[in-house]
Formats: sequence, structure tokens, C-alpha cells
Amino acid sequence: MITSVLVANRGEIACRIFRTCAELGIRTVAVHSDPDANALHARVADTAVRLPGATPAETYLRGDLIVKAAVAAGADAVHPGYGFLSENADFARAVLDAGLVWIGPPPEAIEAMASKTRAKELMGLRPLGEVGASDLPVLVKAAAGGGGRGMRIVRRLEELSAALESARAEAASAFGDGEVFVEPYVENGRHVEVQLLADTHGTVWALGTRDCSLQRRHQKVIEEAPAPGLTPELEEELRTLAVRAARAVSYVGAGTVEFLVADDTAHFLEMNTRLQVEHPVTEAVFDVDLVALQIAVAEGRPLPESPPHARGHAVEARLYAEDPAAAWAPQTGTLHRLTVPGVRLDTGYEDGDEIGVHYDPMLAKAVAHAPTRAEAIRKLAGALERATIHGPTTNRDLLVNSLRHEEFMTAAMTTAFYDRHLTPLTSTSPDPHAPLAAALADAHGRSRFGGGWRNVPSQAQVKRYEVAGEEIEVRYRWGREGLEAEEGGGVRVVHADARLVVLEVDGVQRRYEVSRYGDQVYVNAVALKALPRFPDPKAQLAPGSLVAPMPGTVVRIADGLEVGAKVEAGEPIVWLEAMKMQHRISAPVSGTLSVLHAVVGGQVAVGALLAVVEEDQ
Repeated sequence: MITSVLVANRGEIACRIFRTCAELGIRTVAVHSDPDANALHARVADTAVRLPGATPAETYLRGDLIVKAAVAAGADAVHPGYGFLSENADFARAVLDAGLVWIGPPPEAIEAMASKTRAKELMGLRPLGEVGASDLPVLVKAAAGGGGRGMRIVRRLEELSAALESARAEAASAFGDGEVFVEPYVENGRHVEVQLLADTHGTVWALGTRDCSLQRRHQKVIEEAPAPGLTPELEEELRTLAVRAARAVSYVGAGTVEFLVADDTAHFLEMNTRLQVEHPVTEAVFDVDLVALQIAVAEGRPLPESPPHARGHAVEARLYAEDPAAAWAPQTGTLHRLTVPGVRLDTGYEDGDEIGVHYDPMLAKAVAHAPTRAEAIRKLAGALERATIHGPTTNRDLLVNSLRHEEFMTAAMTTAFYDRHLTPLTSTSPDPHAPLAAALADAHGRSRFGGGWRNVPSQAQVKRYEVAGEEIEVRYRWGREGLEAEEGGGVRVVHADARLVVLEVDGVQRRYEVSRYGDQVYVNAVALKALPRFPDPKAQLAPGSLVAPMPGTVVRIADGLEVGAKVEAGEPIVWLEAMKMQHRISAPVSGTLSVLHAVVGGQVAVGALLAVVEEDQ
């Protein structure tokens, strides 16, 4: 029997595995990097072991340090989670060689399937060799790992070389393996996968299908089970192919076989030899705990001959600290508050935790289960809409709008969903009365220091806020009945205090809950930034300035670039790495590079000046 488990991972998945271990009476061991010293997964584990360093290469990708940590902490088993070393056969062997139980598939199965190139060969497929114009579009893809890292779509031959280079660099940073390959890119397909679970006694379960078509940067955003709209014949084919792949490598444990489905034809993508991020939707539909089953299989216990029956429908949305309207730029800062009512929430953060630059920007996964697909979608969209999220910018509004989009609700979506619909999905208008509510709450909070009605008419007070990139000015005054808005348009102040404002708008009362953290203000779901009354003239940037859209590390500067060089508009200048993704910063205009502050290896804050291009006159 397993008595103590070390999870070779961090964040949400480590916390999720620890939860099951606690329910089973199994002691838990966390490993953490220096930035994660106070992370939730390190706090909730029974024991935590430090991995010195900050980057994944120094910490969570160091299998030797993790095995030493397991031995030192007295763990008798290791669970890899997903990402990092979860599909690394050498790490699995090192765990077994240390006399520990490996809660995962045999190293030989990982070796056969974890490399996407070898997996395709096993399924009778081959990557593209020499790429010609007739092969376009193609997809450059990392051979190891997943999560959309190390992947690039190439539509022009002249872009292939740069795509290969950047994909190799990103894959090496994220997975410790820079191998990439090229395959045909299937346009407008659906991403459908089959959850597998196999024991050491020859039983293989195919736990239904999942649809994961809504993706950004080839990383899943919304997933559901079962995959809607498949014919019974196609569903059976997918299950048969998945089980055949598992039996071909004598698979043991949890795994997933992924396909692209187009024109009712299944195209094999890969087999992930690990637990998937989206496993909770399968758990909800089949009423199972996949982590508990992984542990049971690792202990040598047999699975029942047949899996449980599916019931209802489940939908999962990944809540990211990112700005979808700004090229999905990851965001950092303090997560002051996070609550999503009425649904399962898997997260690696608690109120007050810091969101840093070193790791994936996923904050949480929200999962809704209901008797039908329509009910599950409605339940999840409503929960996210009512969620309290105070902290860095997130993709919450995008998730709500995506779930309510007709194409998704009718199951007509493909992997090109965000390519087609991103602009309208991110072009939402915040509540126009949120700034007034913020100003009134602020005024009430300061009223005991000199505010209040006087017999002489008071001068209008002015507050300025930034909302969704737009500056808004609000005017109010103290009147006979307390605070009064100058907005007009049928707005009346019913109640105002430091935390709650009630406005009557055209005869309808609306409640606004207000929270403030420094100059950041949250009014219901609207985030505002309180601006100084008089802007700082020193804050103005010169035309042609390139600033960091997110905090990160400068990993590359264009070859041969130096002050005085001529550059063209759109030409790449600097590459930043943040949260395991590389981001290219390009020249905004054609002209001369007059300033270059970026230094390879240097850490930069959001808004930091990287370079200036003086436009040609």
C-alpha cells in the first residue's frame, strides 16, 4: 500500500492530487522552486522540499533533485502530474531505480508515445520531411510535452525557418527537449480525445470522449465531455483506435489519445501518457476520481471489467491571468480574491497569493456538470459571470462570451473558433455606471474626514478612472439627500457606502459591490484604475517606443541590432519569455533605432521601455 506520495509538479494539479491523497489517508510531499516557496501547493502538503532556483530548468525539470527529495522526505511513490517531467521516461526510470512506486505508465510506454514523432510511426504515420509550397499550411510541433508550447502554424515557406527556431527554443525551455517536427495542418477541424485507464491485469477502459476545440495558441481553453455531435460510428472508431494504441505499448495508468476530426474522419495527433488538465469533465460524467484510480492501479489492484456508465454532460473553462485582447499577454500581480460560486473549482491559488512570471498563467479550472449539455453550459457561464476575481486581468469575460456564442452552443465550433471570433468576443462594454459607483463609494469612504452636505451648494467633485483602456471622468456632489450624481440620464443614488452603491437607473435599482486595493478598484465584475487628478507629464513616452506588454525575461534581441540601425515596421526587435511562452516585440514604425535598453537575460517589468524607433520623415 502506498503511504506517502510526492507530486513532482506545482500549482493546481499538485493541489488536486493532494486533495485525493488526503481523502485516502496518504501523506503528501510537495517540491517547490524559490518563487513557489509560499505557493498553495507547498502550504497544503504535509511536507515540502525546496528545489533551489527559479526557472523550470533549475527546478521542476531536475529529475535528480526531485528523486532525492522523495527519498529524503520518506515518500514511497511519485505522481508526476502533467507537464514538466510527466512524460519523461528517464525520470520514470530514475523513480523506479530509487525503489519508489511510479504512479504512471511504464517507461517503455512513455518512450514509445511521449515523443509525438515516435507515436506517429507506431500508428503507421510519418511527419513531413522536406516541406514544399504544396504542403502548406503546416504545423511545427514539439516532439515532447504539450500545452501548446513549441507549436507554430506556418502558411508561407519563408516563415518556416524562424518558426522552427522559435519552436525549438520554447520547447527546450518548457520541456528540456528541443526536438520539433512538421506535419500537415488540418484547417477547421475539431479536437476530440479519448480518456484511457489501464491496469496491470490487461483491462483497458475507454472513458468516453472529450471535445477540446476552443483553443488559443494551440492550448485548450474550454473542454467538455462527452464530445457533442459525433456519429455513433465515429465515436466507436475513436474508442477502438485509442484502445489499440494503449494495447500496442502495454499501457498502464491514465492516458489520453488525441485526434483532429474533420469531415467525420479521425486524424491521429498523439497519445499523452499522463493525466490531462481537462480530466475533471470525465470525472464528472463517469462519477470517478481518476487520481484515486491511478493510485489503485499503481498499487497493483485490478480495475472492474467494465467502466461505469456515463451520465449527463460536463464543461470546463480554464481561467487564465492573461489579456485576450492584447495578444493573450500573460498578467502578473496579487490575486486579491477568487470565488466562483456553484461549480467545482480546481486552483493552485488562494486570496492574497502572487501571480509570477515563471510559470503557466492558469489560475483555476471551473467545471460544471448537469443532465444536459445546454444546462451545463448555462450553469458554467452563469457561475463565471457571478465570479469575484480581484487581481490581474483575466480571460473571464472571454470565457462567458465563448460559452454563450451560438457556434459553441450549437456544437458547430472548430479549432479556428478564436481565429474567427476573437475580436467580437473581447469587444465587450463594461457597465457604464461602474465608474460612478466607484467614485461614490470612494467619496463615502472619505466623507468622515470633511465631506457632507452644506447649505451652500457644493462644487462638483471629479474622479478619473481608466476602464478597458479608456479614461472616464465622473462628477458628483453632496446635496440635501446625500451624494448626487451629475450623470443625469435617469440615474439616482439610492444608497452609497464604502462597499455598496445602489443606483436607480430608469426606474430599476442596481447593486454595485465595490472593493479597492490601492488604485485598483473593482465594481462587480468591472476592473477600474483610479487615476490621479493631474497626469504626470514625465509618464509620456516618446513616439515609436517599444514597451514590455508583460513582465518577463529578455531571451533574444534581433541579430546584429544596435543603436543607429534601420528597421522596418513589423520587424522583430526583442523576444520576451513569460509564463513559459515566448512573445515577439516588433517595430511599430519604419525608421532608426535610437534607444535599446533591452539586454539578453535581463528581467523587465510590465511597461518597461525596451527600445525606441524614430520614424523616418
